[in-house]
Amino acid sequence: MERIVAPSMLSADFGHLDRDTRMIDRSAAQWVHIDVMDGVFVPNISFGFPVMKPIRRATEKLLDVHLMIVEPEKYVARFVEAGADLVTFHYEATTDPAACAEAIRRAGAKVGISIKPATPVEALRGLLPAVDLVLVMSVEPGFGGQSFIPGSLDKVRELRRLCDELGVRPVVEIDGGISAANAAEVFAAGVDAVVAGSAVFKAADPEAEILRILGA
Repeated sequence: MERIVAPSMLSADFGHLDRDTRMIDRSAAQWVHIDVMDGVFVPNISFGFPVMKPIRRATEKLLDVHLMIVEPEKYVARFVEAGADLVTFHYEATTDPAACAEAIRRAGAKVGISIKPATPVEALRGLLPAVDLVLVMSVEPGFGGQSFIPGSLDKVRELRRLCDELGVRPVVEIDGGISAANAAEVFAAGVDAVVAGSAVFKAADPEAEILRILGA
C-alpha cells in the first residue's frame, strides 16, 4: 500500500483551525486526523461535533476520526453525519466491539479499531475481519507530544502476522511520537498510515515536514 500521513489536528493552532486545515488540504498528506477525547476514557477533552463541521468544510481529504471516548457506539452515527469518513474506536472503551464496528459501518463510514499500548494484539483476533483499519497507539492516548514507545513496532509486526494468518488486510495505522526521524523504521515494520501531530505543526515548514515523513 502507499504510505499515508495523517496530520493530527490536536497539535494545530485551535485559534486558526481553518487556516491549519487548509494547509493540510494543499499538502501531500492524504488524511486529516481528528482526536476526540471525553475526559473519561482519557484524562483530556478535545474536539466535538461543532468543530468537526468547519474542518470538514475546509478540506476534501479523508477525515480520520479517532474516538477516545467511553461507549463510542452511542455517538458514531453523529460523527459520520458531521463528516467523518473513517471512525476509529477503542477496543477498551466498549463492552461490545463487534456491535460498535457494525454501527459505524451502518452509518456509512469505514471502520477502525484501536488498542492502547498495554492491550495485546491477540485481543483483536475475532474483530479483524470486520474492520478496515487497526490503529496501534505508540504512546498512551490522551496527550500530544509524547515520546514513541519502541516496543510498538513489535506489536505492528505481530499484528501483520495475525492478519496474514487470518487472510485479512486492514490498513495499519500508528499514532504517537512519529516524525521524519523514525518514520522509515515505522513504515518498514509494516505500518501503512502514520499520525503526526507535533512533528508537523511545530515544524518551521509543516508541508515540507510532511514530505520528509513520506519520503523517510
